[in-house]
Amino acid sequence: MNDRPALADRPPLRADSRSFRESREGEWRRLEAILTTAEKRSVRALSDEDLLALPILYRGALSSLSVARETSLDLELVHYLEGLSARAYFFVYGVRTTAGSRLASFFARDWPVAVRSLWKETLAALLLTIIGLATGFMLVEADPRWFEGFVPSELAGGRDFSASAEYLRSTLYHDGGADGLSVFATYLFTHNSQVCIFSFALGFMFGVPTAMLIVYNGAILGAMFSLFNSHGLGFELGGWLIIHGSTEFFAIVLAGAAGLKIGWAVVFPGEETRMAAAARAGRISGVAMGGVVVMLLVAGLLEGFGRQLITDDLARYAIGGGMLAFWLLYFYVPRRQDITHDG
Repeated sequence: MNDRPALADRPPLRADSRSFRESREGEWRRLEAILTTAEKRSVRALSDEDLLALPILYRGALSSLSVARETSLDLELVHYLEGLSARAYFFVYGVRTTAGSRLASFFARDWPVAVRSLWKETLAALLLTIIGLATGFMLVEADPRWFEGFVPSELAGGRDFSASAEYLRSTLYHDGGADGLSVFATYLFTHNSQVCIFSFALGFMFGVPTAMLIVYNGAILGAMFSLFNSHGLGFELGGWLIIHGSTEFFAIVLAGAAGLKIGWAVVFPGEETRMAAAARAGRISGVAMGGVVVMLLVAGLLEGFGRQLITDDLARYAIGGGMLAFWLLYFYVPRRQDITHDG
């Protein structure tokens, strides 16, 4: 008669709080110890005995929680059992994934889904970029003195209206360290990376700084095109830029879209508080920005190797256009798991 009944078969207790605790507290403590070990280390660290006891102790905790609620025992005990049951549920029924599977899920679904959810903001950021590019191009075409107002001297690096067509052409095809476009490319990549970061980070300021950064970045590009176009090298500059720019500038547009998403949520929070709306938008934008970092790394590789190894204009356009097509297909073509999830 000394054998204790199984936890699942034990009848509900109708005692006061003290006797209830005394009768089951040992089992709760054991369950808590098992969960602590699993959380700090892993499930593999548990012994076979603990693994077998875990689901039984979990059901016992649920039973205790039900009794505690029905008999109106002290609120502190109810909260303790709720937390204990929630922790145990994860290890009994939860899906535990490895870092590799989470990373695969990010690239397979999370990132493209986040980007697609920003499609309105992406179009807005693209429009702002085009406006900036057209403005910079037209102003410099009308008056070359605007060039210095748009393009910093560090970025220009001697490529201005005082340079000859031969010199500008040589910088597009000759890898001559500081004498070529290496310095320009490095500065441009650093500049664009900073634009991405600040476009996202400053989105909470109603999106205004984000919009200004996007327009200004487009104006720099337009001014550079005006310079090279005035020497009959607009097509050649486009080939030099597109090989990595189709990825790099796409990343800037997405970063701007992420910032605009947050800014829009702050301006129009709906029924939520501004902080809650911004936090919700930030979760989506944060996923998109995680992918933007990847795009900038890809752009850096394309710029570092493709620009130096490939000097044919048509080949440069083909690679840049191919990368643009890849990103568009990757982000905007629905996947089977997305359809299943949405359905």
